[in-house]
Amino acid sequence: MDDPLRSSADTDWITTPLTTAVVRGALELEQTARGLLPHRLPARARAQSADGQLAMAESQPSGVRIAVRTRATALGLDTLPNKRVYAGGPPRPDGLYDLRIDGELAAQASVSGGDTLTIDMTNGSVEHTPGAVGTLRFAGLPERDKVVEIWLPHNETTELVALRASAPVEPLPERGRKTWLHHGSSVSHGSDAASPSTTWPALAAALGDVELVNLGFGGSALLDPFIARAMRDTPADLISVKIGLNLVNLDLMRPRAFGPAVHGFLDTIREGHATAPLLVISPIHCPIHEDTPGPAAFDPEALAAGRLRFKATGDPAEVTAGKLTLKVIREELARIVAQRATDDPNLYYIDGQELYGERDFMDLPLPDQLHPDAATHRRIGERFAKAVFNGAFAASSSPR
Repeated sequence: MDDPLRSSADTDWITTPLTTAVVRGALELEQTARGLLPHRLPARARAQSADGQLAMAESQPSGVRIAVRTRATALGLDTLPNKRVYAGGPPRPDGLYDLRIDGELAAQASVSGGDTLTIDMTNGSVEHTPGAVGTLRFAGLPERDKVVEIWLPHNETTELVALRASAPVEPLPERGRKTWLHHGSSVSHGSDAASPSTTWPALAAALGDVELVNLGFGGSALLDPFIARAMRDTPADLISVKIGLNLVNLDLMRPRAFGPAVHGFLDTIREGHATAPLLVISPIHCPIHEDTPGPAAFDPEALAAGRLRFKATGDPAEVTAGKLTLKVIREELARIVAQRATDDPNLYYIDGQELYGERDFMDLPLPDQLHPDAATHRRIGERFAKAVFNGAFAASSSPR
């Protein structure tokens, strides 16, 4: 491949090792045959799940960014993207990289090529086609000392191969910012956000001036004990867990299992973070599951028309028999937090509908009936920052 960063002035380019000192937001960097694969779960946690959906979600680097200080006017990043193709579905755009300079969005770009995963949702089969490493290029950067961040695509597994610059780069100095550790579903992962630095957790973190570690996993916020242990063992000053949507759209639990699972998840986090502010967030408004249980399924009529849309396949009458809906989960989470807060003064609760409620759906409907669009991500992020980071969770809503 003809790469101008490798052209006549090779000796002018400086290659910087990709380590945890410059790669932020990942819990582990796995050495691969061609580079480093950022993981948002450690190897021990990954070994305790055989679920392909979680494996794909945790390897997609939502919230992961390369962050350095430099005077460089040009940067090059070699990566190996992993593209997804859904058989019979609409084509997916290439993953987007955000370049932010001193906190401001300066440029965006994509990397073509890479490996391809072709997924057949009708039978669950996956076909892997290997591809070539690509190069991301950013030039014309201001020639001054500056903080440069390259946010990796939030929805595209990405191996990091090499970082090169026209001037020395160094890790960011300690800025005394608090670390926010968040866990949630595809909404937190960033489904349908415009770009990696504009998912609602990324937007909220920027507004709250905190370091983000985003453990939002599409289709995989299921109260798994190994995720709770990963959170227990991850340094953090502020912690939040968004619970409920995946449990309903997978029809995974009944109330008998749900309550103890929530308690156990929170107990495990508290083993490593005894007094850190801990926020439990219930689901945002999602009409298909407010009163109708799961499982959720693709709408075949929409797929036939080349669009992606979800529908609930449960029966509202089954709620009395113990099936979960979003309304049931909100009531149970509020009860659990109120009960635990009598002995845990740093435990908080916020109703997800305060971030995106029924009126918001009328104004900004969920395009596929399940995931927020770019404008809604911004609204959720702004509301979260206002409610939560003005006082490091102290201003979050009751009950407590």
